[in-house]
Amino acid sequence: MTDAGPRRHNGHANGDPGPGARLGPPSGGIPRPWWIYQGTGRPLHDVSLEEILPPPPPWRTFNGFSPGPADGSEAGARALSDAGLPAEGLSAGGASGHGSPEGDEAPTEPPAPPEDEQDAARRLGAAPLGMRSDPEEADVVNAALILRRPLLVTGRPGTGKSTLAYRISRELGLGRVLRWPITTRTTLRSGLYDYDAVGRVHAAAAGQAADPEFGGRQEPGPEDIGDFLQLGPLGTAMLPHRLPRVLLIDEFDKSDIDLPNDLLDIFEAGEYTIPELVRIRSRRPAVRVLTDDPDRSAVIASGRVRCRAFPVVVITSNDEREFPPAFLRRCLQLRLPDPDTDRLAAIVAAHLGRADDPRALELIQMFVERSRLEGGLAADQLLNAVYLVTSQARVPGPDWEELLHAIWHRLDAAGPT
Repeated sequence: MTDAGPRRHNGHANGDPGPGARLGPPSGGIPRPWWIYQGTGRPLHDVSLEEILPPPPPWRTFNGFSPGPADGSEAGARALSDAGLPAEGLSAGGASGHGSPEGDEAPTEPPAPPEDEQDAARRLGAAPLGMRSDPEEADVVNAALILRRPLLVTGRPGTGKSTLAYRISRELGLGRVLRWPITTRTTLRSGLYDYDAVGRVHAAAAGQAADPEFGGRQEPGPEDIGDFLQLGPLGTAMLPHRLPRVLLIDEFDKSDIDLPNDLLDIFEAGEYTIPELVRIRSRRPAVRVLTDDPDRSAVIASGRVRCRAFPVVVITSNDEREFPPAFLRRCLQLRLPDPDTDRLAAIVAAHLGRADDPRALELIQMFVERSRLEGGLAADQLLNAVYLVTSQARVPGPDWEELLHAIWHRLDAAGPT
């Protein structure tokens, strides 16, 4: 990846968004020359991220590679030899290893699948917001991109923390977002991979019962292990991609107390191992496994995965807990404020296309006031109300105030009454 001289922002030289682009009021700020991510929601045009993204710092450079590229290239054969693997027998999808060949010859995973249009539409709406992100937001996002550091995004529920990951992915053309939802039972392994040991034993037993000449082996052999092992969102994001994948780690404050420190080690090393594959590496030096992407697989060499392009990691938190200082030190932190009237109007326009409807404008003003009184409301609560008012449902007037109170309920037990 090289610095390609004068930056071209979303397809327009010198940051000019082009005729007809609505970027909100001047207070939204003029893009800074060093920005890659502009916060407009518009995809890059006539330029790729690979052309404009600077190289990583030396301490954030990783050299993972895929020894089995789809095209069977000479570079792939050399990489297999470097990894101590046979040059034949690996097909499309590649094997994830380390000790990679240097430079652009290093084979990598296939490009990310295109964004999930339905999922992205739910998050972003059918059209771009029509205004830039705040300069402070764009500053921190771009710093995270250049430094290859995770982005810890905090703020009240409904301020657009999760949406940020989808906006980054769409604007930079990074394909499907890998989402890892966090609960109190989430472990590091569940993000990296899932191994169905019980299913594998049952399959082996079924095979023995179907074949009386099976030879008496009681343990399933290594040749079928890939059918029962699937990489999770984190494990898929850490595969050696040429361009970074976007990984959303959602509601991280719900995690177990140990997860932040466990995750920190993965982010610092840029690699992980799968013990079930390490144990059989002498018999199966490379194993094809499923990934978190639908209908995709990858080949893992010697049970080890090392990234090449460190993923764009967006970690969201509702400020319900504190994280260890060591974890915070290695993240860039961004707090999203409650959206103002202009941004709420842009959100309504993106999702419903009705921001200029007088009833919608009135609701936006009412929502801002109610949010202040209730200690903060979520933007989707506004969308629900606007849809009811502007759709064919046409809720009768006398019942509207009571229904609106139910829709715009307070999000927690605390706050003003």
